[in-house]
Amino acid sequence: MAEIRKVAVIGAGVMGAGIAAHIANAGVPVVLLDIVPKGANDRSAIAKGAVAKMLKTNPAPFMHKRNAKLIETGNLEDDLGSLSDCDWICEAIIENPAIKRDLYKRLNEVRKPGSVVTSNTSTIPLNVLTEGLGQDFAGDFAITHFFNPPRYMRLLEVVKGEKTRDDAFQALKQFGDVKLGKEVVDCKDTPGFIGNRIGIFWSTVATRSAYDLGLTVEEADSIVGRPTGVPKTGIFGLGDLTGIDLGPHVIASMIDLVPANDPLRDFVDAEHPLTKLTQKMIADGYTGRKGKGGFYRRTKIDGKTVKQAIDLKTGEYRAEQRSTLASARAAKKGLRALVTHEDKGGQYAWTVLSHVLSYAADLVPEISDDIRGVDLAMKTGYAWKWGPFEMIDMLGADWLADRLAAEGRPVPALLETARGKTFYKEEGEKAYILTTAGDYAEIAVSEDAWTLADKKRGKQPIKSNASASLWDVGDGVACLEFHSKMNSLDENSIAMIVAASKIDKQGFKALIIGSDADNFSVGANVGVALFGANAAMWPVIENGVATGQKAMQGLKNSPFPVVAAPAGMALGGGCEVCLHSNAIQAHAESYMGLVEVGVGLLPGWGGCKELTIRNLANKRRPQGPMPALSAAFEAISTAKVATSAQEARDMQILREGDGISMNRRRVLADAKKKALSMAEGYEKPEPIEVNLPGPTAATAFRMAVEGFALQGKATPYDVEVAAQVGRVLSGGDTDITEVVTEKQLLALELEGFMHLIRQEKTLQRIEHMLTKGRPLRN
Repeated sequence: MAEIRKVAVIGAGVMGAGIAAHIANAGVPVVLLDIVPKGANDRSAIAKGAVAKMLKTNPAPFMHKRNAKLIETGNLEDDLGSLSDCDWICEAIIENPAIKRDLYKRLNEVRKPGSVVTSNTSTIPLNVLTEGLGQDFAGDFAITHFFNPPRYMRLLEVVKGEKTRDDAFQALKQFGDVKLGKEVVDCKDTPGFIGNRIGIFWSTVATRSAYDLGLTVEEADSIVGRPTGVPKTGIFGLGDLTGIDLGPHVIASMIDLVPANDPLRDFVDAEHPLTKLTQKMIADGYTGRKGKGGFYRRTKIDGKTVKQAIDLKTGEYRAEQRSTLASARAAKKGLRALVTHEDKGGQYAWTVLSHVLSYAADLVPEISDDIRGVDLAMKTGYAWKWGPFEMIDMLGADWLADRLAAEGRPVPALLETARGKTFYKEEGEKAYILTTAGDYAEIAVSEDAWTLADKKRGKQPIKSNASASLWDVGDGVACLEFHSKMNSLDENSIAMIVAASKIDKQGFKALIIGSDADNFSVGANVGVALFGANAAMWPVIENGVATGQKAMQGLKNSPFPVVAAPAGMALGGGCEVCLHSNAIQAHAESYMGLVEVGVGLLPGWGGCKELTIRNLANKRRPQGPMPALSAAFEAISTAKVATSAQEARDMQILREGDGISMNRRRVLADAKKKALSMAEGYEKPEPIEVNLPGPTAATAFRMAVEGFALQGKATPYDVEVAAQVGRVLSGGDTDITEVVTEKQLLALELEGFMHLIRQEKTLQRIEHMLTKGRPLRN
């Protein structure tokens, strides 16, 4: 099948519209159609309204507002003809097989030969959807199940029918992987596929067992939360987030589909007290965060907002109580320490995990032949830290099987197969996974999509310290990995940056900077600066900033190409590392910005300099220095953070020629390719000189911020911090006729940084950020 170049989505509900938005994020034109609403003046009002709503939604379905222009809206009565040149038509309408089949018949009349049609269903069998539609349609049909919200949830479950063409199915998987950035998991055509089959069982067991074992919602969330590798909301907090009213519909739908002997049925009881409580909450409008509250709520008492939690036994709200379960603390020693703990938290953890892990093991090979695919589905569809088979390895397959047997519970056949083994193992530079037959298969790693762990396996680093390491990733390319807490940058990180800038002396021809961590780097470790300031260690602080500047300049001026590969947060000093790299290959979900003013400082490692230079070099900006400097000033003085790599390009953090990878697993591989493409005949950049306005621009910037202060939009100290930023960006005591060098801009940064770090209000901001995790507006 030819490449997918244009897509149609039928159904402009939350899921359909979200799928359309994410296809547009990939730069692919998409047609979005829905029914004609009764009595509407605009026959395409539903699709148009969906796009308009998404432009106001937070978190944003669009990576950039301009992506909405790639969506062509219409209706199913007037605009079916617009599907004639679409390569893929994705249906996301009501879960009714008869209605879906009627739609498919209409699509068949207008779609082009060889185009693929898919359904976003997770509840209707594929053969039911294609019934009576002929061989040709069945050959072009598959299921593509997205998770909500489509932009942020990385899982895409795909199901192939017996008659589905191999080339069409592969084209879908390739598009989902490369263009949409999804972890594409092959599923068998079974109820709920993988993610929802296990996920619905997990949430049902976890909530029901919490009630039965007498845990409070806070205690339950302290166990079925971070200790078991699931989102920090915990199980009841997650219900509030997704909507409590959604639960009964999802469970009822799954109960109708699963076999008569499915263990889910053991945990679903219309007469159970928790079921009754949930029904009452929904009836009273307590549907979670979107309603008046849920298992948790915020309410005002004596004029103060307080957080409350519901008492599962009485149904009454009371003050939220911090969980004090010792088992939650024991979990730091591992899952087995958690599930063997004698308190009720340990009993609860065992109850939930023993049922869920057994259930997952029992479902293979029914839902999938690929154990790794099951783990991947739960990690990317439900945001689990570990998949069920990774957790079995953590507990020990033998230990789990023995405890189940000792309790008189059935031991899944796959768990018996795994006795004396692990589901995952590594030997040298290769990784293996246990098959259902009981032997091991090598996990193939593509040169187009790999993690740093794949390259590190069985090897020693070129150089390493507590905060960073250098690795050989092949073909003469080294990788600089940060690995401190949240990849914050300290003196060890800086030392490794310096070492990385000299890696050519060990035979390397290019460097990439990145890791497998959730965040590239959250910036400098400001706790070190606070300690130094409280001890009045001003020369030490100044030397630290100057050393960081030198390290960044070393990256920029190295005799080989340096490509940063950010993903997640690249803030403050992390952003400065990217700005000093010769190119950037960013993950689409990169959140980048110079945020130092939030702690009362300014970017001191060359961030002010680089953003100034980049904005002045932007040919799309109006002529003259002020529009360019104003853009840089706004970004730095407001601590603006791009919420996608596409927005970072608008901010000039990414420049022309910098790349964006949609799939997280492809970022480092794409960065390596970019570095190698630059290596041949590479010449380091020439020193840059600029002409800046000097004090007149600095005054203009200060007056602008003072205006915001008069409106109550900025504090007096915001004015002072912004004034220091403005002085750097305007070039200090210069004139537009004079040349300002990079060295001079760095000196201004250092001067401004040292002035601010001596201010009491800056120290208050740093301390507040470190203790509260949010900025202080003093």
